Amino acid sequence: MEHYRGREAPDLVAAARVIIDSNLYMTLASADAEGRPWASAVWFVHEGYRDFLWVSRPEARHSRNVAARPELTFVIFDSTVAPGDAAAVYVEGRGEELEGHELEYAIAIYSRRSETTGLAAWSGADVTAPARQRLYRATASAHFLLGSNDERIEVIP
Repeated sequence: MEHYRGREAPDLVAAARVIIDSNLYMTLASADAEGRPWASAVWFVHEGYRDFLWVSRPEARHSRNVAARPELTFVIFDSTVAPGDAAAVYVEGRGEELEGHELEYAIAIYSRRSETTGLAAWSGADVTAPARQRLYRATASAHFLLGSNDERIEVIP
């Protein structure tokens, strides 16, 4: 049976969910059309551990990268823990800027989390032209935790 930080495989889903639920930022890794990588920390909201939402300017390097090459990865972790105590969820997926009906549905989810954490409410008008920001979604295709010997263990939260 695979192990993760002393946990048996049935607990891996719970471990991944705790990491995702207890953090507000993810490090998004994207690449431009030529394959040059770029990493950006973004405040995120998730829905069902599959869809991860963030707001950014379309001119930001990671936003331009997602438009040119939607394949991306990201990692969610607590950077405040002591070395050796860190746990992270690594995710592969595809990113996109949201529009229309999908945008209206997703911005409501984003806004609820924003307000829950003491931040401002968001509406579709806040993330459509002429506003400066847009709403993006990464749809996860695979989630991983690191096991002993740094092997990746796929989990489905």
